[in-house]
Amino acid sequence: MILRIFRWPLGVTAFGLLTALVLGGPKAFVLVAVLAILEISLSFDNAVVNARVIERMSPLWQRMFLTAGIVIAVFGMRLLFPLVVVGITARMSPGEAIGLALNDAAEYGRRLHEAHPLIAAFGGVFLLMIFLDFIFEEREFAWLAWLERPLARIGKLDQLSVVVALVVLVATTTYLAPEPGPALVAGALGIVTYLLVNSLGRLFEAEQREEDSRRPGPAAAAGRAGLSLFLYLEVLDASFSFDGVVGAFAISDELLIIALGLGIGAMYIRSLTIFLVRRGTLDEYVYLEHGAHWAIGALAAIMLIGLGRSVPEILTGLVGLAFIGTATASSALRNRRENAGRDAAPAGAAPSRGTSRTDER
Repeated sequence: MILRIFRWPLGVTAFGLLTALVLGGPKAFVLVAVLAILEISLSFDNAVVNARVIERMSPLWQRMFLTAGIVIAVFGMRLLFPLVVVGITARMSPGEAIGLALNDAAEYGRRLHEAHPLIAAFGGVFLLMIFLDFIFEEREFAWLAWLERPLARIGKLDQLSVVVALVVLVATTTYLAPEPGPALVAGALGIVTYLLVNSLGRLFEAEQREEDSRRPGPAAAAGRAGLSLFLYLEVLDASFSFDGVVGAFAISDELLIIALGLGIGAMYIRSLTIFLVRRGTLDEYVYLEHGAHWAIGALAAIMLIGLGRSVPEILTGLVGLAFIGTATASSALRNRRENAGRDAAPAGAAPSRGTSRTDER
C-alpha cells in the first residue's frame, strides 16, 4: 500500500532531481533536495490536519484533492500566486511580473520579500484561527490536559477565537510590521477568509446531513459540502506554502530550482495525507491531531513575529516536527498502557477504553 500511495511522489522526486542534475549540475541537485525536505518538514502538520478533513470527504473529492488539488498546490500556490502578490504590491501588470520573474529572479525574490509582511499577516492569522478553534473546543481526549481543558472551558464564550485573533493581529501589526496599515488589512482578510470558508462548510454539511438522512448507508461529504472542504484544504495549503515560497528565495533565486523543490515537497504532503487516512493513523495515535494543531499555533506565532523579525526557516520546521514527534510518542505510550491494562484485566472484565485523566497527561 505504501508504494502504491507514494508512487507519484517518488516518480516526481526522481524526475525533479534528475532534471536539476542535468540542467544545473550537482549544486542544483542539492538545492532541489534541500528545498523538498524543507517543504515537507514545514508542512507535515498540514498533512495531519488535512487527513482529518479528508476523512469526511467522498471518494470523488478525495481524488480531486490528489489530482486537481496538486495542480493548484504546485502551480497555483507555489508559482502563480507569488506572481500575483508581487504584481499587486509592486503595482505591476501580470506580464511585467512574469517578465521580472523570468529575466531577473533576484529582483523578483527581493520584491516577494518586501511583500512578506502582507503574506505573513494573512497566513499567520488564518492559521491562528485554526489553532484557536481547535483548542477552544472540548474534546474526548486531551493531550496537554493541564492546559487544554481550561482553554476548552474558556472557549465556551461565543466567538472567542475571533476576538483573540483580532487582538493578536492589532498588537503584532502595530508593534512589528514596518507598515501597520496594509498588514492589518491583510490579516483582517485572513480572518474573513477563514470565517467564510468555515461557514460555507457548516452550511453545506448541514444540507448534506439532511439529504443523507433520507437515504440509508454511510455518509461522506459530497456535492457542495465536498467542495467547501476542498476549498478549505486549498486555503490551508496556501497558508502553509506562503513562508516556504518566500524562504525558498533565501536558498536559491532560480525559479526552476524553487519550482522543482517545492513541487516535490507538495506531492509528498498530498500522498502523506491519504496514507494517514487509509492507515487510520489519527484514530490509533489520538494525540497526533493535537500535536499538529499546536505546531500550527507555533507556525502562526512565527509568521506573525516575522512581520518585523527574521526567523530562520530551520527553526520553523524543527518546532513543527518537535510537536508532531512528541505527540506521536505520547500516543504510543498511551496505547502501550491501554494494551497492558487489557492484558492484566481478569477474564470476563470489560476492556478499558482509555479516557481516564491518567492517560491524558
